[in-house]
Amino acid sequence: MFTYQERIKAVQLVIQYDMSYATVIRELGYPSKGALINWYKEYIENGDLHKDFIRKSKYSEEERQKAVAYYLEHGKCVSRTARILGYPSRPELDAWIKELAPEEKKYCRSGGSLIKYTREQKEKAVISLCSRSKPAKEVANEIGVSREVLYNWKRQLLKEGREPKMTKKDKVSNTSTDVKHEGQTTDLLAEKEHLTKQVDELQKEIYRLQLERDILEKAAEIIKKEKGISLATFTNHEKAIVINALREKYFLKDLLQILHMAKSSYCYQAFILNKSDKYADLRKEVKKAFNGSSSRYGYRRIHSVIKLAGTVISEKVIRRIMKEEQLIVPSIRRRKYNSYKGEISPEVANVIHRDFHADKPNVKWLSDITEFHIPAGKIYLSPIIDCLDGLPVSWTIGTSPDAELVNRMLDEAISVLKEGEHPVIHSDRGSHYRWPGWIERVEKAQLTRSMSKKGCSPDNSACEGFFGRLKNEMFYNRHWTGITINQFIKQLDEYIKWYSSKRIKLSLGGMSPLDYRRSLGLAV
Repeated sequence: MFTYQERIKAVQLVIQYDMSYATVIRELGYPSKGALINWYKEYIENGDLHKDFIRKSKYSEEERQKAVAYYLEHGKCVSRTARILGYPSRPELDAWIKELAPEEKKYCRSGGSLIKYTREQKEKAVISLCSRSKPAKEVANEIGVSREVLYNWKRQLLKEGREPKMTKKDKVSNTSTDVKHEGQTTDLLAEKEHLTKQVDELQKEIYRLQLERDILEKAAEIIKKEKGISLATFTNHEKAIVINALREKYFLKDLLQILHMAKSSYCYQAFILNKSDKYADLRKEVKKAFNGSSSRYGYRRIHSVIKLAGTVISEKVIRRIMKEEQLIVPSIRRRKYNSYKGEISPEVANVIHRDFHADKPNVKWLSDITEFHIPAGKIYLSPIIDCLDGLPVSWTIGTSPDAELVNRMLDEAISVLKEGEHPVIHSDRGSHYRWPGWIERVEKAQLTRSMSKKGCSPDNSACEGFFGRLKNEMFYNRHWTGITINQFIKQLDEYIKWYSSKRIKLSLGGMSPLDYRRSLGLAV
């Protein structure tokens, strides 16, 4: 709370010196912006601020009276009053008591109850507890005692109902009074029989509750089920696992009854659990293939690797094994580098028209530039991709997306062309592909230029797909702190070489681009 002088000082700075709210708060170190706005509005409307500020209580007068009355009528215990009513805090209740009942002295001691309950009340509470019509906590709350007190009453009454053992001396001395107290003995025996029956029912109930609790705890421990989950949601496989873990402590029939499981179902699940894992060797192969690809292969490529190794297995099995073993390919989407600088030269038609199929090499080429941002700086990659098999024909890596980067890449690609090969080279509308140096090289090599529409990445989707696979498998979800630009360029260059010679493509029958060309009898 702020004093009147502190509040009026803040408002005067706003009015007299025309200071902003943020400046006043920064100068004074208080208050919040909302509070200062309220003070300013109040000063403008009333010409002054209220001097005695009393915060309105969130509890009504009726609620305060009810809390104090309950405190006085139920043993004058602040803790129990706050617990039963659910409000307020103990310090606030103390303040209400001092205000509304100052003459009443609070007394609340630990170790015993201040309220005296009759035998009839205790018996009624114990019967309600034993019949299990309500939870023990709810029965205790209705009477105004704790669960411990309620169970103490049960033990006392059951102890009183038992007939004590009699010595020979007691039997002789009581012979003369047997007839006199025959009616009372009959009543005691009837009460004892009733209480004994209740004890048996309570013991069965305790056993059942203990069994349920152990089942839930064991489920949380072994199969990672939440403790609050219902037993009805367990699968038969999960039930069998829990039963096997508790069979040394409980009878099988009791476990099956609580879990509502047929014995035949349990025997079947137990047989399944005892069987050895028929995919144990396959799991090792899947892990080896996944780690060998540096966590880049999904289940389809892993399946292709396993298939090429001579093992016939379903893709679904590979997918399930990878899910169970937590073999997940990291992926993320990032903002792409944009090289568009405007229409700096006449536009070129789109010759490719999203037809990225080619029957032989060096017919259709695709090119683009992508950016890598690491703590050490930015790196740019410019490749030429052949539409036959996705092979990077040539690529250049540098720290600046300039004309030299793309021109050098084009020169290297043109150098591998044979006589009579004049491919279509398709790109976006980036400035690199509209400069005189690029146009001059294309015309000299008799290549056909083709460009996507402005801002239409699907027109060059095959090249964009290459960038996406590259970044998902090599760049994203990796820590590049401490890696220099030269080290990163080396790793990127090694990946592209691996991509060309070893990385399998499902569209090529599980072969790498270079292996695919060898299978066609093409010179590599």
